[in-house]
Formats: sequence, structure tokens, C-alpha cells
Amino acid sequence: MLKKICQLTAISFAAVTSIEAQTDTTKKLETSSTTFSYSVDAYYRTDFTDPASDSKTNSLTSFTNSKNSFELGMASVRVDQTFGKVSATADLGFGQRAESYSYNDVGTMAAIKQLFLTYHPFKNLTFTAGKFGTFIGYEVLDAYANRNYSMSYGFSYGPFFHTGIKADISLGGKTAIMVGIANPTDYTTTSSSNKVALAQISTGTKDDHFKAFLNFQGGTGFNQFDLVLNATLSDKLSLDYDGTIKTVHENGVSNNWTSNALYINYDINKTVGFTLRNEYFNDKKNVAGVGAAIFATTLSGNIHINNLTLIPEFRIDNSQSAIFSKSSLYNSSKNDNSCLLAAVYKF
Repeated sequence: MLKKICQLTAISFAAVTSIEAQTDTTKKLETSSTTFSYSVDAYYRTDFTDPASDSKTNSLTSFTNSKNSFELGMASVRVDQTFGKVSATADLGFGQRAESYSYNDVGTMAAIKQLFLTYHPFKNLTFTAGKFGTFIGYEVLDAYANRNYSMSYGFSYGPFFHTGIKADISLGGKTAIMVGIANPTDYTTTSSSNKVALAQISTGTKDDHFKAFLNFQGGTGFNQFDLVLNATLSDKLSLDYDGTIKTVHENGVSNNWTSNALYINYDINKTVGFTLRNEYFNDKKNVAGVGAAIFATTLSGNIHINNLTLIPEFRIDNSQSAIFSKSSLYNSSKNDNSCLLAAVYKF
């Protein structure tokens, strides 16, 4: 009898040990992780065209609309937390750059760059819901992720972010598609019942030396197509292209603006690199509010000192019509020449 009791006790202990082992294994499979990232940036810009002292119109692109002034860009804090198949991201920004980015928001809402949840139920499927940066275009909000500090016209008049839900589906290899639905472009919250359709198809080579992204957004009264190409030619040289066309339909009439930008990136070594951006922006129909065709050339240096990147930059904007302000005898100019020095720190 005592032997049977001992056997039952041993079996029970083994069962409990087995359950605990399974629980520990489950916990290991569903480990959580949290990462924090931070960045700050600031710049000084001067305008050689010398517009009137109270004029900021000569900078027709985002985030650098100042003259002869030291400016704060943005302080950014991002937290990513993952547990099993679920993750959450809170990405906050403070400063003029963040306020211009969330230009339809007021108060604390303007500080939310991104806030979204992600669910990864299967290996080839991911759902994302919330506010997330746009997938359209080559450039992004955060200064540390761009090689040029000033922004292109395509970025400035394209979408900044979307608030909605999307599904990313891997088709195998480097090919994937994304479909989604969101609020009207650049609105975190809105009373409008109109929604915007989102879509992307991407592909590339196995070694990632070539990537292609075809992007789309469309809704009531407009649609936009965008193509981004990335090509790595060597360890030092790479090319990027961003071409976009946005068409607006109003009163039975369709007009559009277009942007074509080529980025030539050359890194002398890990410390020093250069990017030459050439962009042709056509808004002759005044769809974006510029009302002219502009050819913009921007040469930017990238000097890396540990986590600090210094970006000296010279920019020439040539317009087919006199749209730039000038304080001399002539009140306007077809050209605007400017330079800036930016400091970007990521940690």
C-alpha cells in the first residue's frame, strides 16, 4: 500500500514538473522586449536671394522655412514593445518639425508622430492599426533617416501620415503587398465619412541591391501613384528615385502635380558621404498651391562623428516664373539660392 502511495506521489510530482516545464517553454516562446530610441536635430539657414526680413515664402518645402536664424528641429522619443505576436509603438515628437508634420492637430495630439498596434498572426501576415508614417515616397519625417536635411517638393506636398488599418502580406522571397483604409490624408481624427484606400506592392533582388515599391492612395476627388526605386551599385555608390503624380478631380475637371527626384549617394568612407538630389516639380495647374514648375538641386554632405551627423547643404531652386521674394530693386526672382548647416543626433 505504501509502495502504491509513493508511486502515485512520484507520478503526481512528475506531472506537475511537466506542466511547469511546458509553462516555462511557453513563456520563453512569448518573451517580451522593449526598445527605446531618441533623436534631436537643429539647423541654421541663410537665403542668398535675400527676401524681405519678414518673408518666409522662399522656402516652399517642409521644415526649413526660416532665414538667418538658428532653429530647433525636433526632439523625438520612440518606444517599441513586443510580446509574442503583438507589438505597440509610441513615437512622440516635440518642436517645429513635429508641429508642421501634424499640422491638422492641436495640443498634445500634435506631438504624436506615430501611435499604432501590430498583430502578426501568421508568418506572412501582419496587421497594423493606428497612426503611422506614410509609405508613399522616399523621404521620411525623422532627420536622421534622410541624407538631405531640407525636404523635396514631392515629400512636402505628398502625404505625411495615415490613421487607419492596413495588412502587409508576404508573397514569398522579396515580394509583398499591402492594402489598407484610412482617414483623409494627414488627419488623425475627423468627422468626415470619406476614407482613403491604401495599397503597395514591393519587390527586390535577394541581395537587396535593387528594390522597387509601387504605392497608391486614393479617395473622394483624388488619387496618387508613386514609384520608389533603390539601387546599390557598390559599397560607396547608390541611386534612389522617387516619382509621384497626384490627380485632383473637381467640378468634372482633373488636374495634377508631379514630382521626379533622383538621389545620387556617394560615401567616401564611413565618416564622410555626399548626396546630390535633383528634382523636377511641376505644379503649373496650381494643384499644390505653388503654381509653377521648379527644378531644385540640393547637395548635402554627411559627416558622422559617433552618433552625431553634421549636414552642410547648398540648394538652388529654379522656377519657370518669378515666384521667389527679393528685397532688392526687383521684387521677385525666378531663382532662390540658400544654404544651411544641420546637426542631427540619434541615440
